[in-house]
Amino acid sequence: MPVPPTPTATSSPTDRSAVRDVGHLGDFTVTRRVLLLVAIAAPLGAVSAGVSWCLLKLIGLITNAVFYGRLATRIVAPGAHHHSPALVLLAPVIGGLVIGVMARYGSEKIRGHGMPETIEAILMAGSRVSPRVAVLKPISAAVAIGTGGPFGAEGPIIMTGGAIGSLFAQLVKFTADERKTLLVAGATAGMAATFNAPLASIVLGVELLLFEWRPRSLIPVATAVSVAALVRQPLLGSAPLFPVTGALHLSPTAYLLCVVSGLLSGLLAVAATALVYASEDLFHRLPIHWMWWPAIGGLIIGLGGLFVPQALGVGYDVIGSELDGSIGLGLVVGILVVKTLIWSLSLGSGTSGGVLAPMFMIGGALGALEAHLFPPVGPGFWALIALAGVLGGVMRSPLTGIVFAIELTHRLEAVTPLVIGAGSAFLVSVLLLKRSVLTEKIARRGYHLSREYDVDPLEVLFVSEVMSTDVLELGSDLTVAEAVASVADAGAGWAQRLYPVVDGDGSLVGVLTRRELGRLAERRGDDPLGQVLAARTLVTTHPDQPLRHVAELMARYEVNRVPVVERDRPDRVVGLVSLTQLLAGRQRDQQEARERERVLRVRLVRPWGQKEEPQAV
Repeated sequence: MPVPPTPTATSSPTDRSAVRDVGHLGDFTVTRRVLLLVAIAAPLGAVSAGVSWCLLKLIGLITNAVFYGRLATRIVAPGAHHHSPALVLLAPVIGGLVIGVMARYGSEKIRGHGMPETIEAILMAGSRVSPRVAVLKPISAAVAIGTGGPFGAEGPIIMTGGAIGSLFAQLVKFTADERKTLLVAGATAGMAATFNAPLASIVLGVELLLFEWRPRSLIPVATAVSVAALVRQPLLGSAPLFPVTGALHLSPTAYLLCVVSGLLSGLLAVAATALVYASEDLFHRLPIHWMWWPAIGGLIIGLGGLFVPQALGVGYDVIGSELDGSIGLGLVVGILVVKTLIWSLSLGSGTSGGVLAPMFMIGGALGALEAHLFPPVGPGFWALIALAGVLGGVMRSPLTGIVFAIELTHRLEAVTPLVIGAGSAFLVSVLLLKRSVLTEKIARRGYHLSREYDVDPLEVLFVSEVMSTDVLELGSDLTVAEAVASVADAGAGWAQRLYPVVDGDGSLVGVLTRRELGRLAERRGDDPLGQVLAARTLVTTHPDQPLRHVAELMARYEVNRVPVVERDRPDRVVGLVSLTQLLAGRQRDQQEARERERVLRVRLVRPWGQKEEPQAV
């Protein structure tokens, strides 16, 4: 009588590599369809760069028309000159009214700063974006920023570029993953064209939008970003957005203070995030339709503009002054307080605008304030460190903050201080907040998004390490009644629930579950098993396959047990793997994460010349 199957012992990694042929496995999984995605991503990058240029020009046109009464498209600061208090107060209100009407009668998806909406489209809508969003989102953002809104253009550009990429993909028969790739390609291409920061745009795509690190997505995204960066050069120039000159004089004290700057940046990021969602909670309590909320947010902006006009608009001129060290202390304090308040409170109203440029200005203001307290290192050094820290803390993307800071200024010599500052800010942010300004909005809609990426433990364990090797096989010439009797003879402790059916040569011809045998015994007990096998796809795996492959098979074919067959002889069964055994990989991962052990122990060395005491036997 067969004995109940027992899991095989797990060998060491060295032993496994010595006996197992894994030549059929590779570092990455990619097919030639990536070439099709690359072919589409290249023109998509050019289109996204053109859309980015048009959006910047539209922002400049509205700003010049509203605040300066002229027809021009150059980006200017709303608060660069003195304006009538009525204009400063009412322009953002009117802009908010326009956005509210566009959102209610056009598309509600244009509300917000763009990134959460893009993430939601990827995770919950199969990367499908409406064509209406591609048109209305940049217009609404241009209205919001052009009328004084303290926002950046990058969020709307991400949403718009992503919408264009999604539309490209929706015109062709693509999978949801392929649509996601093109959506992110369009979004990051728009970012690269806006800030002339191609590497930071790719890193942002990986940290925030792709939710994977695979050639099938990274290569098309890099293609679109590269084309967008090249197309940008004749349109907007190739120089860094905020060029900074002057040597840095770093000392051990400066490196230690980078930790302090990072901790302060993290606290500011936490405060700004909390303000955004406290504001959103307040707006949801208002007894009026959400269409009117952006106008109220515009009133908050206008009031702030009366005190610090430089806080209005994108604020590239102020960011440049912070990074070259030419900004005054009074303006620094004003920007730090007013910009943080009007950005956080107005964003909660559901208006349209991005988060990157405001974070640049707020973080730069914090660093410029620190420059009056910390020892001098170089022009704008502390503003640069705090800028990366606040950005990394608010978006919970420290690598994006570091690379953005470098590409915006070309301060390559500040890499180590930036890593220290952004890393410290990230530490504070993740310890004090469960979610970022990007993911909190998604959570409030009833969804959960994990930002942690690691190697799937099912990728490092093989089927041969967990499968049951003692398998009860049933001959195809047995009747159903005889098969049921064989199963009963195996004993009550027999854990097998799936039975391979083999012919006279031992070749696999099908499978039957214990439940199927029970049902067949009631009405077809005298029929041979070969005649009652269900017409279904025979799902098998091999001993040298990773468990993730089995998990994919189980999900695709809706089974929870799979026969294991030899690779060279796919009709020979060598084992069975069940859903319970599949979890062995997860169990090992949990053990490595939770179980503490001391690996090395300190042994006291005897003084020189001391003899070892004899031990009793």
